[in-house]
Amino acid sequence: MGAYSTISFDAPKCDGCNDCMLACAQAKSGTDEIARSRIEVLKSNGSFELAMCRQCGDPRCVQNCPAAALEKNDATGVIDWDETKCVDCLLCTVGCTYAGIAYDRAAGHVTKCDLCDGDPACVKACKPGALRYVTTARIYNEVGQLEDLFAPGLSGCQGCNTELLMRHTLRRVGPDTVLATPPGCVPGMGSVGYNGQTGTKVPVFHPLLTNTASMLAGVRRFYKRKGRDVTAMALAGDGGTADVGFQSLSGAAERGEEILYITVDNEGYMNTGMQRSGCTPYGAWTSTTPVGERGQGKTQDAKNMPLVMMMHNCAYVATASTGFMEDLYEKLDRAIAASKRGFAYLHVYSPCTTGWRFPSQQNIEVARKAVETNFVVLWEFDPKNGVRLTRPVDHPLPLAEYVTMMGKFRHLSGEQLEHIQASVDKHAAFISRLAGERDAQMIRHLAANRTAA
Repeated sequence: MGAYSTISFDAPKCDGCNDCMLACAQAKSGTDEIARSRIEVLKSNGSFELAMCRQCGDPRCVQNCPAAALEKNDATGVIDWDETKCVDCLLCTVGCTYAGIAYDRAAGHVTKCDLCDGDPACVKACKPGALRYVTTARIYNEVGQLEDLFAPGLSGCQGCNTELLMRHTLRRVGPDTVLATPPGCVPGMGSVGYNGQTGTKVPVFHPLLTNTASMLAGVRRFYKRKGRDVTAMALAGDGGTADVGFQSLSGAAERGEEILYITVDNEGYMNTGMQRSGCTPYGAWTSTTPVGERGQGKTQDAKNMPLVMMMHNCAYVATASTGFMEDLYEKLDRAIAASKRGFAYLHVYSPCTTGWRFPSQQNIEVARKAVETNFVVLWEFDPKNGVRLTRPVDHPLPLAEYVTMMGKFRHLSGEQLEHIQASVDKHAAFISRLAGERDAQMIRHLAANRTAA
């Protein structure tokens, strides 16, 4: 049995509008009677809860059914109900802990959620985003059996997001890879190994900060001349990409070298003492942009490397986040394909528990909030199709929900927060304008409303 797609419920986002119940009733019974919905939103102690079929892995309803009318579908994960076998004993409703299967008096039999064949009506109707159809199970099913090409026991910080990204990436790219890891957290945690033993199961080398892309270009050309098709891949930090390593990166991109270059952006030189880089955002504390009587963090906005690389007309450019793994895997697949015909650049935002000062268990939530507030905008580019947003930017959360999660922004004044918010709005509007004017107008409208408020 594999993993399955499911509907998730984010209670804090629910406003009790019941649009989901209405949509379910219309889809399943053809009426507007929300009592006939197969899901139910309940208010309890000031918050909302959801009663629905969880499509359990070991379902009690199936065990309780004496007529074998209920069965777990191994292909979809849905618990199917067979009307021809049901004897209306209702023992299934007794066994369900989640009130997910109930008697529908009008229909004359029990009803339950069947996920609308993979396109849930309730999710599409939920404007606040409290309901989400989570399909990340396909990642587990597709790559779960692939070999982890990094050795166990790498010495990353507790909860290191970069290690998560490294393992997922190389597992997907596969063993026919030559890996370059310039100075930074990736080699620092042992990807190039210790005591004569490498930390990867593929060929790996440790270039200088200045020549990662040029060395990879030579590697790719050498193997191509030998008739071998390998992926020449870089896992580089933002400092080695946006600052001292930019000249070789820009040259390789301009020449269209067949390289997959992945920037692991933790917004600073975290491996050597948390110094600021060109990608460190405005207002952030680092050891070289201290906070005190005279300093209040970095005084410049971050360099926008994905846009810079897009202007090189690369075969593929995209931004991604481990907070949205489906999006990351889809872009990784497109980047791998693009690297066989030209330069592919993937910029992945990677929260750093140590340098950003937040608890390690909140790593993915920090990554998710960065995207949900538009601090990070997810988009992709290729020369044929131009820019495309891969996640809407028209209903962002307040920026404060992101910056207050981290110690590096704890000192921000109201004026600094306004500056960051203005920059976020401007960037979201600019990317939207590249992707489509309607989205850009929407973002400008949101910014205007925020200013008026």
